[in-house]
Amino acid sequence: MDPLRKFLVNPTKASANQVKLKNWDPQYTWNKNKIDAVTEMDQFSKNISELQYKLFAANNKSLLVILQGADASGKDGTIRQVMGALNPQNCYVKSFKVPNDAELAHDYLWRIHTEVPSKGQIAIFNRSHYEDIIEPFVNNLISKDQVILRCKQINDFEKYLSENGITIIKFFLHISKEEQRRRLQERIQDPTKQWKINENDIVSHRNWDKYVGIYEKILSLCSKKWAPWYIIPANVKHFRNWAISYIILKKLEAMKPEFPRVVIDPSEFILD
Repeated sequence: MDPLRKFLVNPTKASANQVKLKNWDPQYTWNKNKIDAVTEMDQFSKNISELQYKLFAANNKSLLVILQGADASGKDGTIRQVMGALNPQNCYVKSFKVPNDAELAHDYLWRIHTEVPSKGQIAIFNRSHYEDIIEPFVNNLISKDQVILRCKQINDFEKYLSENGITIIKFFLHISKEEQRRRLQERIQDPTKQWKINENDIVSHRNWDKYVGIYEKILSLCSKKWAPWYIIPANVKHFRNWAISYIILKKLEAMKPEFPRVVIDPSEFILD
């Protein structure tokens, strides 16, 4: 089983109704137990760290990792578990929340473009520009035609980023409605997690079907060869982390970062 292919939303078959999330099992684990997953992830992390260092040294390409998913799908946990091995010197996380007044005064991609990674950097987006399709649609602020238009605009935007040296990987963390209910209930009951819960989480759970519908549209229309979507089974956390680590590693390997070629004469560098 190759996660690069199994979880990929095939860009060559793009259509408005390509993805039906009911056909993707959120409980899937490839029979990989937690001990094996964690052991393999340790090696993935070491390899990712080495490639990150080369990416930083080469300073000619960058990597953008986008995490999307329903509330309680595990975006924060993925960042902690998968990205923890990265050197913060050339890696950062950006969380996109409700746009502020300054952001609303610009086009919806303005706040995104200012946060894309510079050369040599890795950026992780916790939510992203796709929120500017999802939330307006669920709240009846944009029409279906506007959804399609924004999908086209985002495809063009991501292609522009790709053509300018940014490799883009997009992960949809796929959990079931029952798993979301369980995790939200855990937040309500656990005093150490109650700070995470708010009324919007309850509302989004009630609107589950509408969220599923808009995600299916986005996944169907916005998986492109320059910015593919991967639907990651996320009910089981250790497998979610393993699959995402594997895909990030393989994408970094494909980028082939190398140390700059520097020719020096050691005799010219004399230390007193």
